[in-house]
Amino acid sequence: MTQIGELAPDFTLPRDGGDTVTLSALQPSKVVLYFYPKDDTPGCTKQAIGFTEQLQAFKDAGCEVIGVSKDTAAKHDKFRDKHSLGVILVSDAEGDVCEQYGVWKEKSMYGKTFMGIERSTFLIGSDGKILQEWRKVRVPGHVEAVLEAVQSV
Repeated sequence: MTQIGELAPDFTLPRDGGDTVTLSALQPSKVVLYFYPKDDTPGCTKQAIGFTEQLQAFKDAGCEVIGVSKDTAAKHDKFRDKHSLGVILVSDAEGDVCEQYGVWKEKSMYGKTFMGIERSTFLIGSDGKILQEWRKVRVPGHVEAVLEAVQSV
């Protein structure tokens, strides 16, 4: 599990559009790394659209925004195109990065338990260290709270 003040676990993952993203290669940009359960579900769609709508404000603050789920890069392409998303979407199909960030959790719904991604967001500074984290994220108001945090560092 990650801790504030520690170096963010580095990764290279496939992204929408067919390329890869290496977290450390984005330095000295700040990075908002958000983990979400599944492409094209209501909460995940609202969150991705919210980050896309504020993407220029994040960029103006020197920050990249990356969404992570276990969906394939091809599924990310469809999700991006369907909703005109501008954020980078990466595929952690094996779940290794989810494990490193401590977001792969036991969840329950309708009395059944299962493993899944706990909606979480990490703000990574220009030095690669975790500056802030949000766990068990609720979508309403979240993008605005993250943007405010980015603009204050």
